[in-house]
Amino acid sequence: MFILSPLPFAKSALEPHISSQTLDFHYGKHHQAYIDNLNKLVAGTVLETVPLEDIIMKTAGSISQVAIFNNAAQVYNHDFFWKSLRPADATLEPSIRLMAALESSFGSFDSFLNEFKAVALGQFGSGWAWLVKDGEVLKIIKTANADTPIAHGLKPLLAIDVWEHAYYLDYQNRRADFVEAILHNLLNWDFAEKNL
Repeated sequence: MFILSPLPFAKSALEPHISSQTLDFHYGKHHQAYIDNLNKLVAGTVLETVPLEDIIMKTAGSISQVAIFNNAAQVYNHDFFWKSLRPADATLEPSIRLMAALESSFGSFDSFLNEFKAVALGQFGSGWAWLVKDGEVLKIIKTANADTPIAHGLKPLLAIDVWEHAYYLDYQNRRADFVEAILHNLLNWDFAEKNL
């Protein structure tokens, strides 16, 4: 049985960029609903005791198991998104190693930020923007709906949720402002470093 993992920060820790009210809904209701749905879908099946990432890999691309994939992937994606964020008052910067990898892959740190923003804003409708590792190269990709990089053999380093429920209470239709707030104030470079 899957359970809602604790947030890696206090609900108010992302303010003023993401409100505790948004977290009440996004984490407490949306994320919890994916977990509840997944538990119902796998109850009594061979997937009931399988680790989350294995469920994603076993159901990716299966038309008959799309509901299981969608809910499992959304649980994974949300868990990853929360870890991709740091409290607003933390003063973290990319490590020398991570900065070198970003500069090698994108030319400069500013180019990385600009591309991450462009990809996040370029996702039509619901989905995700990701910094991923593909072999020895870092890339920024987008995935629609519940799709996730691990289903495509990519190693995620950071995620930005661009579903409307991630930002609508705080930013209404201003996805660009939400993405900017994350890029410049909330990315957890230590987490990205650990995944590198």
